[in-house]
Amino acid sequence: MLTGSADEFAAAGLASGTRVQVYRGTMTDQSPADLGWVPEACTLPTAEKPLRLAEFDALFAVSVRAAERLGPQHLRLTLAGELGLVDSVRDLTDRETQCCSFFAFTVDTMQPGLVRLDVEVPAGQAEVLDAIQDRAAQMRSES
Repeated sequence: MLTGSADEFAAAGLASGTRVQVYRGTMTDQSPADLGWVPEACTLPTAEKPLRLAEFDALFAVSVRAAERLGPQHLRLTLAGELGLVDSVRDLTDRETQCCSFFAFTVDTMQPGLVRLDVEVPAGQAEVLDAIQDRAAQMRSES
């Protein structure tokens, strides 16, 4: 479970006390272009993609403190939050590799409440990594 104050959730556009983004229309109104960095290779059912994207948006908006590109195929995110953050990140990344098996996620606890998330992709998916980095920066700046 992601943790944060009610104000942090509201700033991230999330329903109170949840990881789900508040939508004005129905979530199925989103076209593939509206799904941001979701790669074409993703096998997650179409109806679930907006929910997963909202989970990553919430993580990025509330927890990202730094993003460092270690190479064209390697992004490192530093995340900060409460003690349960590492479990939430592991859960989310485990589920993500089930539908997008090309991702390699490494989750490390740097110290209590501080998590390092390394995201690696094969050369053919480098554009997806670019989009994730851009999305993390966008969500962080909007929070």
